[in-house]
Amino acid sequence: MDKRKFWAGQSVLVTGGGGFLGMWLVNMLSRLGAQVIVYDNNFLASRYAQMIKNGGDVRFVCADITDFAMVQRVLREYEVAHVFHLGAQALVGLAMIQPMMTFRSNIEGTWTVLEACRLSKFIKSVVVASSDKAYGSSDILPYQEDMPLVGRYPYDVSKACTDLVSQSYFFTYGLPVSVTRCGNFYGGGDLHFNRIVPGTIKSLLNKEKVIVRSDGKLIRDYIYVLDVVDAYLAIAENMHTKNLGGEAFNVSAQDNYNVIDLINLIAKTMKIDDFEIVIKNEAQCEIPAQYVATEKIQKMLGWTSRYTIDQALVETIVWYQAYLNNQDLPNLDDLKLFSEQGGRHATP
Repeated sequence: MDKRKFWAGQSVLVTGGGGFLGMWLVNMLSRLGAQVIVYDNNFLASRYAQMIKNGGDVRFVCADITDFAMVQRVLREYEVAHVFHLGAQALVGLAMIQPMMTFRSNIEGTWTVLEACRLSKFIKSVVVASSDKAYGSSDILPYQEDMPLVGRYPYDVSKACTDLVSQSYFFTYGLPVSVTRCGNFYGGGDLHFNRIVPGTIKSLLNKEKVIVRSDGKLIRDYIYVLDVVDAYLAIAENMHTKNLGGEAFNVSAQDNYNVIDLINLIAKTMKIDDFEIVIKNEAQCEIPAQYVATEKIQKMLGWTSRYTIDQALVETIVWYQAYLNNQDLPNLDDLKLFSEQGGRHATP
């Protein structure tokens, strides 16, 4: 598919567009010629908002995701055709402390966006970010899309509800909406340094101890943020040609690591062998192992991840080196591998 031809001139709303995944998705859409509306309540405070402002047609709306009137107004005034709903409270630990805020943001925010989309006459596709956490704990791995959603803890439950509400809007109203269930994505731009990848890189660059909140044995599914962007675009592009409404897709690079092994891989990539890991074993309500199968998205869309974890970690480390040294932050054109490939979405 000629991606630039598909997206050029399209009006696209990205909720949570000032966040980690959002900034890369907005950057890519802008690069492809779309008119992008970033809907976020916090992007103006972001140190990396400069990455979004790359000369493309990008507009900014600073508002709460549960503001139904504002979401409706944005959809109407910009005649939005495609929506990527990423806006959410995305921190598992914070969800334990503030469950009401998490439920409001993640569940009410989702039905607000979907109801506004249902009432719009312009919508062609909606892609909603769920999570592999929605599956909850299971003795059967990897997770398949037809497995039940049995989240138990606040964040997991909020994502399971997001998922089910989204599917309801297709099966009840025919809204062209699909759901993604990704593992833990990483890459430049994630400023939540309590997460394992940015936290480890920062600690190693600063020659500090690497702090692990869990017992270090938790196994998770890790995927590079640009691969996630690639999958989101593929789903939206094929929403109607492949009848993707109501479908849920696991998105994974099949890179499953426990925490200690991932830390050691990051250190190896950075060529650092003299460091200390401190195991706190303080994490609560953590699921021992989570990773997903990807046969469905491969079969229906022909999608597979394009980055190896070794390649992705190199680009990720480059970004944090620039950030922590107060240098200009890399964008898509600055990333060596991306540029050498001619751009992820170069026109064939």
